[in-house]
Amino acid sequence: MSAMFRSFSVFNYRVWFIGALVSNVGAWMQATALSWVVLTELTNNDAGAMGVTMALQFAPPLLLVSVTGWVADRFDRRKLLFVTQSLLLLLGLAIGALLLAGVMTLPLMYTFALALGVVSAFDNPSRQAFVSDLVSRENASNAVALNAASFNGARMIGPAVAGIVIVAVGTGWVFFINGVTFLAMLVALMLIRTDDLIPRVRHAGASRLADGFRYVKGRPDLVVTFVMVFLLGAFGMNFPIFASTMALEFGQQADGYGLLSSILAVGSLAGALLAARRDRARIRLVIVGAGMFAAAAFLSAAMPTYWTYAATLMLTGFAVVTTLTTANGYVQTTTDPALRGRVLALYMAILMGGTPIGAPIVGWVAAEWGPRAAILVGASAAFVAFAIGLAWLLISGRLHRHESRRFALQLDETRPLPVVAPAEFSDEVAGTTPIKLPADARRG
Repeated sequence: MSAMFRSFSVFNYRVWFIGALVSNVGAWMQATALSWVVLTELTNNDAGAMGVTMALQFAPPLLLVSVTGWVADRFDRRKLLFVTQSLLLLLGLAIGALLLAGVMTLPLMYTFALALGVVSAFDNPSRQAFVSDLVSRENASNAVALNAASFNGARMIGPAVAGIVIVAVGTGWVFFINGVTFLAMLVALMLIRTDDLIPRVRHAGASRLADGFRYVKGRPDLVVTFVMVFLLGAFGMNFPIFASTMALEFGQQADGYGLLSSILAVGSLAGALLAARRDRARIRLVIVGAGMFAAAAFLSAAMPTYWTYAATLMLTGFAVVTTLTTANGYVQTTTDPALRGRVLALYMAILMGGTPIGAPIVGWVAAEWGPRAAILVGASAAFVAFAIGLAWLLISGRLHRHESRRFALQLDETRPLPVVAPAEFSDEVAGTTPIKLPADARRG
């Protein structure tokens, strides 16, 4: 099997991948329909209301980060996913029923958005960390990239199908279809061979909620990564606001909006597949990806027609998935296994939890000055993220002149990162096995 698909050699991962792909198609259909309902049915093209809806969905991962990460490390992740996926199924069916009955209101939709956010706050870190339970550490980066390919492959299909369904029979049925797709994930979880799961690593002193924060604090490379991810997540990744408002500016309906999301996913899928080919995730690619995202966003804001704007979205999708897939893989493969759930919960909280801050701002800018100004806000945030990453490389001494090429720069991948000593966690850890960084974490 080629290096790109090496994780498929594991039965449990194959089953997981298929279930996730089907479920992701439904999730993207629901996300598209939810944004369109708020923008066109519950309000009169109010981008600010869309920003509030997104904020309510993404605030819980930030507010509950300590609890959700601890739960992901403490309990059986497979059983947790049974619960969270079942709850998401029921919420989707409830929204669809209320829409078909014609009784959905904006405050009620805000309530459902918050409920979806609370369940997702527990689902996301468990789902991210569960990948490490399915495959060995040497395949973890590849599995993360293939997950991103599944996510973005579904993104190519889901929004376009949702747009067609909305135009043909209405938004309510989209939520019912999403509910059915959750069954694929539940079946996959039942089929997984529990005896073949990778044994969980536990340390005697790694049970406290704050240990994940202390671990990240002792890793400047992770701090820089998280700051960059926060800026992208808060201001740059508000694609439902960007795409829906641009679609309306170009005179498009729901199908035109759905098509924009699918075109974005074409570039995203390409970025994910290229990430799957790499032997390991490197922080320098996170920084380069942020720079590419900024350039692509600046370009898309200047496009004069629907189709030229759509074409630039492929570049945007490629850049953002390259950045986030690499960041996710880097965090997974260089974090102490006993703390992986808490660190990933913090990562997801920063990525998604920035939305409650950025989405209302971006939505307000779009409502007041138009969608192009909102896109420029995201582009500027991505450029700041790139500048922070580049500055860290320079200050840390990892970037320097090439030895033989006069004007070339190179990255020193042998410079060690600080090892977090056990005493930095708590007195409980003293005397236990030291928590050390894997070899890959000591190189940029």
